[in-house]
Amino acid sequence: MNTVRIIGGAWKRRMLRFPDALGLRPTPDRVRETLFNWLGQDLSGRRCLDLFAGSGALGFEAASRGAARVVMVEQAPAVAAALENNARQLAAGERLRIVRGDALKSAPCLAAGDGRFDVVFLDPPYRQGWLERVAPLLPMLLADDGDLYVEAECSLDGLGAWRTVRSGRAGQVFYHLMQKGDTDDTQ
Repeated sequence: MNTVRIIGGAWKRRMLRFPDALGLRPTPDRVRETLFNWLGQDLSGRRCLDLFAGSGALGFEAASRGAARVVMVEQAPAVAAALENNARQLAAGERLRIVRGDALKSAPCLAAGDGRFDVVFLDPPYRQGWLERVAPLLPMLLADDGDLYVEAECSLDGLGAWRTVRSGRAGQVFYHLMQKGDTDDTQ
């Protein structure tokens, strides 16, 4: 089993365990630190969706920082089971929901049942066209004033109607904070 550490909030320093899986690469600590500096350290009242949950680093980090609701979607059965086990160990309760399933097929059901989210995290497997396939679903998943976080194998100006407002790079990972509308405030 692999581990990743929660870096902030109520569960700071807690370790999450997850199995090896093809394409699974947890968001590094320093990238998560930057992301949550951009979003604000306290996510109280915000509703978050981690559409390609993997290790759960982003979703658990959001829950640790007070998000009112976090939904994590993962297709790989062993990885989803590890997410459920981590949620039990953290006593996350009803604030955190794990959905076993395909991100594209789960999205319409999530939007119908949970409504639109304040923050959506997208860290799909690279070089498989996931971002292009998810882009048309964003209007039903993400509130107009919501934040979209995207990790990709290349730099992105935007995704659908969401434009990059902040970005960075760590090794081969390009990470982006996007908001709806036109902006040239890329950092």
